[in-house]
Amino acid sequence: MTAFPRSSKKERHQMPGPTLPISEEIHAEKYRGEGEGFRESMNRVANALKDDEAHYKEFREVLLGMRFMPAGRVQAAMGSTKNVTPYNCFVSGTIEDSFVDGHGSIMARAAEAASTMRMGGGIGYDFSSLRPKGALIKKLQSKSSGPISFMEIYDAVCRCVASSGHRRGAQMGVLRVDHPDIEEFVRAKQNSDTLNGFNLSIAITDEFMECVATDRPFRLRFHGETYREINAANLWETIMRGTWDWAEPGVLFIDTINRMNNLHYCETIAATNPCGEQPLPPYGACLLGSFNLVQYVHRIGINRYDFDWDMFGEDIFTTVRAMDNVVDRAIYPMYEQEKEAKSKRRMGLGITGLANAAEALGRPYGSEGFLKFEADILRRLACDSLIASSDLAVEKGSFPLYHEKFLDSKYLASLDRPDIVDRIRKQGIRNSHLTSIAPTGTISLAADNVSSGIEPVFSYGYDRTIQTFTGPKVERVDDYGYRVFGVEGKKTENVTAQEHVAVLCTAARLVDSAVSKTCNVSPDMAWEDFKEIYRSAWEGGAKGCTTFNSGGKRFGILNVTDDGEIEEDGAACYIDPLTGLKECG
Repeated sequence: MTAFPRSSKKERHQMPGPTLPISEEIHAEKYRGEGEGFRESMNRVANALKDDEAHYKEFREVLLGMRFMPAGRVQAAMGSTKNVTPYNCFVSGTIEDSFVDGHGSIMARAAEAASTMRMGGGIGYDFSSLRPKGALIKKLQSKSSGPISFMEIYDAVCRCVASSGHRRGAQMGVLRVDHPDIEEFVRAKQNSDTLNGFNLSIAITDEFMECVATDRPFRLRFHGETYREINAANLWETIMRGTWDWAEPGVLFIDTINRMNNLHYCETIAATNPCGEQPLPPYGACLLGSFNLVQYVHRIGINRYDFDWDMFGEDIFTTVRAMDNVVDRAIYPMYEQEKEAKSKRRMGLGITGLANAAEALGRPYGSEGFLKFEADILRRLACDSLIASSDLAVEKGSFPLYHEKFLDSKYLASLDRPDIVDRIRKQGIRNSHLTSIAPTGTISLAADNVSSGIEPVFSYGYDRTIQTFTGPKVERVDDYGYRVFGVEGKKTENVTAQEHVAVLCTAARLVDSAVSKTCNVSPDMAWEDFKEIYRSAWEGGAKGCTTFNSGGKRFGILNVTDDGEIEEDGAACYIDPLTGLKECG
């Protein structure tokens, strides 16, 4: 059994809300109602998610202190008069291999996607169910144009939703590595003007990785029929070259995802949400939110800081109770999504500000001390959220699809907490999944520009020019750790690929959903070292991996110049200068 770090009680301070002008502007624009201030918006969210008055006061304090930040959709939707869903991410129902016939046809799923995106939800799809290009369509005596051609329909729907004044759509397109059209899929976005409404990821199997390692041939197949055998190592090389140059496709280790799934006994996962941190079944949906770690860091002397573990633990229990209430009080785009959400009650609690917090404690990004702190934080989050959910089941009941087979979860076993397993055996558990690491780019900026998610600091600061009634005005936007803690953290450009992977895999082993993280790489990196990132991620238990090469061919890059100014080169895809994360759309 792991003994959690303890800390003495400290004076608990509360931020009055965002203090940087850009943070205040973003929070007001994206998350508040007409005329709402920060305090009023947090009152609204806390009231919408309370169990009783005592819980309202507890959760309101957490929100006002920006210790926990629900995802933007939750902040905008709960208690609001707006007709929006608090769910950030969904996965489509299974796409049947039919153009218009049936409830699950290609066009029917496109219509469902439009309904989801209109209400603010991003959506992922598995296109592996569609027959390959050239396959015979017996009913029409014609040949299929293949899944990539049908993806263009969904891409057009995404553009139409955005152009009609709704929130920009976000989509993830997934194809299995053993699908006969995989090579076309790899090259589908090797340009600047195709499928820009999609992020693309390949569902990589263990069999494929083993064939690459042993130089064995690999079968491409559909519905049990082998179309051809290929050289696995050559396909892997093609995938890696595409990722190096174009930052896509990403990689999902689909067998790891299903092997480690808490609901291994009642669902099969084939796709994820647009950023990859939520592997979800058909019609799956998940709630997101992040604990802001910098708000648990307290000064204990000159340039000396400590972490308030007690407050962190207490906040986890308060937050699990609140976020569980979203499931029952949400608006859903579709009945099928509501049914799926209520039968499993997934949530994805994560962290942000990890780099700022750890480096204030003297633990440089990617170092042994950093990895230990990361593991301690995520283990505490994982275990306390499981305990909180189990205790909540006593009061409100377990999720409807709970079964004793849940106790056989390989993820649960990996935590090595037999006391928690026994607790769940006796009490049940309220939520099937509880933890996830999301990108958190916008909410981290709204929280005075803390380091995003589990990413390193991208820049110590930059100048932002805004237009006012009296003319242009320049504002300085500094990294939270640099501005508040006086710490120059290790920047992305100084983090090695091995450190990126170590941080990724540490998180992957301790969350029950998945991790969204970008491993930034140097254009001067040795080719074999680059490929090693993905092999190491697979062997280390990651459920996916994404890299970004600043010397690649993807257009629309935002770069921070030596003097802190931002330069923009194009449009469609870019690297956010604050987070170092890829944004497409």
